[in-house]
Amino acid sequence: MGFFDKMKSGMTGMAPQAPAGYVGVQGAGAINPAVMGGPSTTPLAVDDPLLQPINGVDLHNYARILKAATNQGITDEAGICAFVEANHGIAAADFSAAIAGWNDRMKQSMVVGQQFNRTYMAS
Repeated sequence: MGFFDKMKSGMTGMAPQAPAGYVGVQGAGAINPAVMGGPSTTPLAVDDPLLQPINGVDLHNYARILKAATNQGITDEAGICAFVEANHGIAAADFSAAIAGWNDRMKQSMVVGQQFNRTYMAS
């Protein structure tokens, strides 16, 4: 499984579906998927720990670097880490930790994933 396949597999099902036959409560509004074990949709403050850099790699740079690697045709983690070390001055081990950490955070919070997607698509 390639890097982007792992990332996609971690993001699939991010908004759990209600059980069959579930009607909900009229007027209750949207349900935070975290209630059912999914990632949270709760807004995050700028200083929230989920938005803090991982080994010096913030979410904005993480998304931009991944887009640059993708544009070069690099799709596996080892290749991405080598690309980052050679072109962005970030140690491969630090970026590998950032990959794991940002993917975990996206599983915890849809807000993190949405911010990643906005930057990735705009890069």
